[in-house]
Amino acid sequence: MSDDFQLSDLSLGKETDYQTGYSSELLQAVPRSLNRQELGCTDSQPFHGEDVWHAYELSWLNGRGKPVVALGRFILDSVTPNIIESKSFKLYLNSLNQSRFSDQQQLRSLLENDLSVVAGGKVSVELFAPEDNLSFASQGLPGECIDGIDISIDEFRLSPELISLSPDSEAVSETLHSHLLKSNCLITKQPDWASVVIQYSGLKIDREGLLRYLISFRMHNEFHEQCVERIFCDILNACNPKQLSVQALYTRRGGLDINPFRTSLKNTAAPLRRVNRQ
Repeated sequence: MSDDFQLSDLSLGKETDYQTGYSSELLQAVPRSLNRQELGCTDSQPFHGEDVWHAYELSWLNGRGKPVVALGRFILDSVTPNIIESKSFKLYLNSLNQSRFSDQQQLRSLLENDLSVVAGGKVSVELFAPEDNLSFASQGLPGECIDGIDISIDEFRLSPELISLSPDSEAVSETLHSHLLKSNCLITKQPDWASVVIQYSGLKIDREGLLRYLISFRMHNEFHEQCVERIFCDILNACNPKQLSVQALYTRRGGLDINPFRTSLKNTAAPLRRVNRQ
């Protein structure tokens, strides 16, 4: 990715003409280093992980011109140098609508190649029939939901200082989740809604402070992947757990949902979760 990258160069937030023919040039990359510079982990990250995308508006023509529809799952390793910008991804997928492919494997190979070039590393692609309810079934989240904690909120400013250890300093291994994560698109400022799962081992984290921290993202402007990396790093810096995993399940926009997963554990695939809000 060029050092002169500018967010203003993206098609996001701009009026766009929809192309009816296949065009890989529609895909746009955002360097992961932009956010990692601020987090202080540009050269070496304290996490591993994957970004799991689901596409619900995926269609093309077979060799005889008959439309085909499918659902797609795309997985990018967090070591890839670039994020694929979501609006450009939508425009790219739309460009397939009137394009002919001899079979599904031809399309899958094309998707993997085009997306891998933009991400700067391997992107895996799976395609599913609309009737494949099992692969896309929604499910409850693991662990305890902390949303029932009774708190008052007077200010909505990103506040990592709200994260702290519980006063009893008990060593635990637990999984917590919340449906109250909301951030805003870095460019358009449109709201992004998510459920988040936090799994850790170490001294017990104060749950009220953690919930307040998650709510403090409510007016924060950042891409999905960047928010999850920030949450991971803020918890790591404040509480120094022995093991930590963070996954956010963002609701879909433009036929796409994004589910970033970051963990301190090497060689750990992202859990393939979906919630009913997606």
